Amino acid sequence: MNDLISEYQHYLVSEKMKSENTVHSYVSDLQNYIYYLNEKQGIDDIRDVDTKTIQKYLAYLKKLGYSPTSTSRALSAIKSFHKFLYLEHRTLENPATNLSSPKLDKKLPTVLSVEEVIKLLDSLDDSTPIHHRNKAMIEMVYGTGLRVSELVGLKLQDLHLTNKMISVKGKGNKERIVEFGDYAESILELYLNEGYKHLNIKKSEYLFLNNRGGKLTTRGVRDIIDRVIKNCALSSKITPHTFRHTFATMLLNEGCDLKCVQELLGHVNLSTTSIYTHLSNDKIKD
Repeated sequence: MNDLISEYQHYLVSEKMKSENTVHSYVSDLQNYIYYLNEKQGIDDIRDVDTKTIQKYLAYLKKLGYSPTSTSRALSAIKSFHKFLYLEHRTLENPATNLSSPKLDKKLPTVLSVEEVIKLLDSLDDSTPIHHRNKAMIEMVYGTGLRVSELVGLKLQDLHLTNKMISVKGKGNKERIVEFGDYAESILELYLNEGYKHLNIKKSEYLFLNNRGGKLTTRGVRDIIDRVIKNCALSSKITPHTFRHTFATMLLNEGCDLKCVQELLGHVNLSTTSIYTHLSNDKIKD
């Protein structure tokens, strides 16, 4: 059955244009699923799986202590996998069709205050190439709402300083244009003129580089922001995605249209963006 996962992985990448992180998560969940079928149920033919088998697996995950969020993600991978097998005529039916995901508590995302963002940026002086990079990186995720995967994927050719715009390739390789302000422009110029020249020892095409001249990874960005936050003595709950949440919330607080925020964030569905309206309620009441 591992051969089927490999075919499905190729399908996600080449046809569904899923991001690297999404593909990795789906494949990891499916490998655990196949292990359960083989070792716990004695099933070595995917055609022998029925709806009850999948329900037993979900109960097994709950027994292992999986959270509703993790279980829901695993079920999404399983449903997508079985749909693929059915459409490719590898199975005669789709046993996951009528299964529904567990209800999830709607947790409002954490956002930063303007003062906290300023404190973060001010903690990075202009004395080293690394500080230039970190400052530009944090300002870009805060000032444009980019996902970390989008940030590390930025190339020099995507940056249009004259027009204060960047071309972003988001989920599913969908492209969008995002604008940035004067402050971000000044920090980017400083990084390109100072820090980038020292870091780009390998003549890379990517905008944000590690100290060896290679492309930064999403893990690398998280580690950098964790260190900056720790040095500022801010909440340990702040993640790179917190800056994206802050960007969206501040736009709504200043009266920006929800549809416009959706486009800037690269959300496919407006319902995804609507979570930020809950964060703006206090401002509306005031």
